[in-house]
Amino acid sequence: LDRNGIKMSKSLGNGIDPWDVLNKEGADGLRWYFYYTCAPGQAISFNEDNLIDLQRKFMGTLWNVYAFYVLYAEIDKIDPTKYDLKTCKLSFLDKWLLSEYNALIKLVDQSLENHDFMTPTKAITEFVDKLSNWYVRRSRERFWGSEESDDKIAAYKTLYEVLVSLCKLIAPFVPFMSEKMYQNLVRSLDKKAPQSVHFCAYPQCDTSFVNPRLNKEMDKVLEVVALGRVCRSGSGVKNRQPLGKVMIASTTGMHLGKQLVELVKDELNVENVQMLETADEYVSYEVKPQLRTLGPKYGKVLGLIAQKLASLDGVQTVNAVKAGKTIKFEVGGQQVELGQDDLLITLKNKDGYSSASNGQTTVVLDTTVDQRLKELGFISEFVSKVQSLRKDSGLEVVNHIHLSVNGDDWATDVLCRHKDKFLKDVLADSFEVGTKGDFATCVDFEGKKVDVSISKVK
Repeated sequence: LDRNGIKMSKSLGNGIDPWDVLNKEGADGLRWYFYYTCAPGQAISFNEDNLIDLQRKFMGTLWNVYAFYVLYAEIDKIDPTKYDLKTCKLSFLDKWLLSEYNALIKLVDQSLENHDFMTPTKAITEFVDKLSNWYVRRSRERFWGSEESDDKIAAYKTLYEVLVSLCKLIAPFVPFMSEKMYQNLVRSLDKKAPQSVHFCAYPQCDTSFVNPRLNKEMDKVLEVVALGRVCRSGSGVKNRQPLGKVMIASTTGMHLGKQLVELVKDELNVENVQMLETADEYVSYEVKPQLRTLGPKYGKVLGLIAQKLASLDGVQTVNAVKAGKTIKFEVGGQQVELGQDDLLITLKNKDGYSSASNGQTTVVLDTTVDQRLKELGFISEFVSKVQSLRKDSGLEVVNHIHLSVNGDDWATDVLCRHKDKFLKDVLADSFEVGTKGDFATCVDFEGKKVDVSISKVK
């Protein structure tokens, strides 16, 4: 069918030449689109825009992770085949990734045994998103280090093993892309390896790596971080501006270990994480009648119901219906009984806080910025500008610099007092006020301007 659900035919002129799609988007992209969109035998409304989006979301993301690994492995001249994964000093994130991946292998294998293609394609797409936007992003600095430390070796080995196994896992789905990756990742290092990814045994789940509890807890962290980002966005406070604390309340009960708490703090750029039984102290609710369910039953008194709901305590009303209770009252001579499905509930922020909820978990961000936090926010902005200047100046990641500033008194004073917080981050061997370097830029923080210049250490 075409994108409007109408059967393709010559008479209607809505047919699409398969070769046009294949030549433009590739065979792998088309295969993945069919697997992801519908089960075999079902009619499919073909939409090339959706194909392109899926191709970017899965194939583009995976290729970027692969390219990231290849780039840094070539820079460091590292051979991951020399190391044994089970003897590496794996980090918390390494263990989580291996647990997630081996659980994925089990799911994909079982699904294919049952001739189910949609479940594994969606699961693989979700895993690749986590691989890129969580594991690799959180682990970048481990690959940047100049020394071949145990942590760096563990990061390389973990990512390599997952990428190689993933090539084999996706080979039946995207045969050409998986073959390209396999040849470079495996055959370039081991000429005795099978000549093609399609000659390899299909991956098997290694249960020794699977930790369901860790997977579940990390999912909670991802949930909290997603809600925290909504809070950030709604508050208008920049992501680089550190904040004092974030508070988390969950109806399902949530316990985060020390390492997970550190992840939340770093991701949301907050100094403290506080677990709450309820977020009632920091949020309020606007409650309105749900017209779809109440219209047919209480149409004549809907206006009065809305007035009554507006007069009630929003927090008490919401807590009652979430507990399975109903709200009962009389308006216009008619008895009214309302459950959670009868209400439109909107979370409202109290002054100084920004909140977001998915129904089970509520995250509240304390958006108060005192003088100390303001200074830390300026330093974060300063570091970002210096890093951009380094890149624009053509400096290598490992090049050390001389750093100098000149400008607003408050800004230079803050930098002088807190230089230990940023010199290592920007690889600066020295810091001065007043001198000029080879490359310059300007940092404007809330109207306070400071000129920044750098020079490469010879």
